[in-house]
Amino acid sequence: VVLRKLFERLGSTYVKLGQFIASSPSLFPDEYVLEFQKCLDKTEAVPYSAIQPIIEAELGRPLGEVFSSVDPVPLASASVAQVHTATLKSSNKQVVIKVLKPGVEDILSTDMSFVYLMSKYLEFIQPELARLSLTAIMGDIRTSMLEEVDFNKEADHIQQFSTFLDTRGFRGVATCPYVYRQFSSKRILVMERLVGAPLVDYAAIRSITSKDPEAVLVSALNTWFASVMGADTFHADVHAGNLLVLGDGRVGFLDFGIVGRISPVTWKAVEALVTSLALADYETMARALATIGACDVDVDYSK
Repeated sequence: VVLRKLFERLGSTYVKLGQFIASSPSLFPDEYVLEFQKCLDKTEAVPYSAIQPIIEAELGRPLGEVFSSVDPVPLASASVAQVHTATLKSSNKQVVIKVLKPGVEDILSTDMSFVYLMSKYLEFIQPELARLSLTAIMGDIRTSMLEEVDFNKEADHIQQFSTFLDTRGFRGVATCPYVYRQFSSKRILVMERLVGAPLVDYAAIRSITSKDPEAVLVSALNTWFASVMGADTFHADVHAGNLLVLGDGRVGFLDFGIVGRISPVTWKAVEALVTSLALADYETMARALATIGACDVDVDYSK
């Protein structure tokens, strides 16, 4: 509890690290995973007086020229961004504006560079820690966090997922927000507003759709797993806050700031591993594991 509160007081970088702990039950003890799930909840919002100038600067024009109204009270506030509901002036469509909080990019870059260097120092003074790949993990987290503050990349990820849904025929069971690219930039993202109930709230799901909640959950899992295998990128931050059940029973996937990618080389190695397990071909098994990244590639495969 003390550590979680400390992370929250240290700011956005450490809240994101707390979220990583909450999402990694294989790496951290249960009591830490459960406590740090509180980092997934709403974080302190930035006053609208500081948010409006950012939106106008990114639009390059006054708010009134694009939106007929913007709610100054945020719909949600996360560690790096907050979301405001709005109405488009041209079409009266309901949208959300995701805005990067001021100063977050510099804070993340500075903090994560410090954390990365500390992990290297810890591995230097305690070589046994190298077996945990601490520095490599921190390097991946740093890269992921810095990508998360570029909303142009998030817009690309949403488009890739949307294309996957259409080409694979999943649009009937899942969806994602439409992005208004003409109003979006690196620091703001204007998207269609999806309204629904959190995937974990069975009572709320039953109140908005006639579809069975368990069937909806299965559809969400099937869609996500298919995207891991078949999409250019897959949603890598799947938790209750990022999944909505809509009135028509579809699952809405939100927040594509963090995505994963599996290279063709890795997939071939996975296929080779499965085949080698069936054939008891241990050398191929070892080479496949090395290619996937389970060990150094210059190991003695025979041993």
